[in-house]
Amino acid sequence: MAGALFLMYAALSLRLHQQMRTSSYDLGIFEQVVRSYAEGHLPVSEVKGQDYPVLGDHFSPILALVAPFYWVFRGAETLLVVQAALLAVSVVPLTLWARRALGSPAGAVIGACYGLSWGIASGVGYDFHEVAFAVPLLAFSLTALGNGRLTAAACWALPLLLVKEDLGLTVLVIGLVIAGRGNRRLGFATAAVGLAGSALTLFVVLPAFNPNGSFAYWSLVETSSGASMGSVSMASSTGGVDGVLDVLYRGTIGLVTPQTKVTTLLLVLAPTLFLALRSPFMWVALPTLVWRFTSNNGFHWGTLFHYSLVLMPVVFAAFVDALVRRGTSGRSLHRYLAGSAAITLMILPSFPLYQLAQSGTWRDDPRVAVARQLLAKIPDGATVQTSDHLVPQLTNRTSVSLYGWYDSRLDPQWIMVDTSVSDNNRWWPGQPLSSAEERQHLDENRREGYELVALQDGYELLHRPEAKPRQHG
Repeated sequence: MAGALFLMYAALSLRLHQQMRTSSYDLGIFEQVVRSYAEGHLPVSEVKGQDYPVLGDHFSPILALVAPFYWVFRGAETLLVVQAALLAVSVVPLTLWARRALGSPAGAVIGACYGLSWGIASGVGYDFHEVAFAVPLLAFSLTALGNGRLTAAACWALPLLLVKEDLGLTVLVIGLVIAGRGNRRLGFATAAVGLAGSALTLFVVLPAFNPNGSFAYWSLVETSSGASMGSVSMASSTGGVDGVLDVLYRGTIGLVTPQTKVTTLLLVLAPTLFLALRSPFMWVALPTLVWRFTSNNGFHWGTLFHYSLVLMPVVFAAFVDALVRRGTSGRSLHRYLAGSAAITLMILPSFPLYQLAQSGTWRDDPRVAVARQLLAKIPDGATVQTSDHLVPQLTNRTSVSLYGWYDSRLDPQWIMVDTSVSDNNRWWPGQPLSSAEERQHLDENRREGYELVALQDGYELLHRPEAKPRQHG
């Protein structure tokens, strides 16, 4: 099952990349991170900004583990294949646990429903992300926890601290569940390490690397008074009745409004027929759900992108745990399994894995061939600014940044822009300019000395032979 899912995940993500449907945010950024590690230095991303230190953006040193694979094949495809393998491996512990505790049919159904779940599919269908490493770690940790192997559960959970800064809070909750299962010393120690790890990365490590000297994403939880919920001194300095009320609102009613949040929560629980709520394992999902639903970024609330990846192993582990704790068997077990399979299949066509069955996924767009011909004119090692979906086609061999992004490297040697992208398909930060602004910038580039190398099928390739880089002022 893991092998079949790996082939599906890899086929979809690689095909999307071949069709140039991957993006600078986030595949381009993460390849630049992995390339940095592979070249033996701390990670920087030109997409984020000129020589931007990524350890000041998110704390994900676990990405260094991808570097040896990048030595073998230098390209974005390596990251996509690694992600497919990580996600596919996570099905193994959950399936074996379900088979051992509930029987072979239950193991097969639960494993398949997990592997085809919408949260996994959304992650596979949108670039590469560091949280792919968290998925097998959570699956192995919670499986060990469900089987009473508490030390193993803690050992699998602790590396989450190296995946992303918020996952220390997930480790904290796993520690509390371990304490509740009987090993209080181990559980509280694990919880303390998780809390300390998140605090250290949020308040010390990330500000130390960040050019602005603070965690870059406190603004996502900014209150109506304009103060960050991450600021310890915020309440006293603002005096803030409005700020306190906003915090209370977003921590209560705001967790389930607007309706998008309720829809996401229902979809998270629906494949388990809401039985997952009967397991204490669901507490492990709480930190992720809270930061997402208190964020002021609407993308965090819904079912798109990769944001639900880490929830899937948690909710399916809770499903297995609830079935085992209830002693479910016979017809009752069969009803739960049939219901889970039916909901999974009903949801499947709305999410990216279904694209594997669509003919358009396997048709080649003639514009892609044109783009590849023009990209081939850009020499290795050049400095480039280009459109969002062209960035990950160049990150393995050039210093590439996003065209029109205010913090991109000035005066690149090459510029290549896809002018055919409509304004309806431009969203920040992947497309920082409107079509009119983009045209204005391109005309200005021509006046500054860039020569038109090619203009074909909406692609415009410019070159400045003797570009003298300006310094950011």
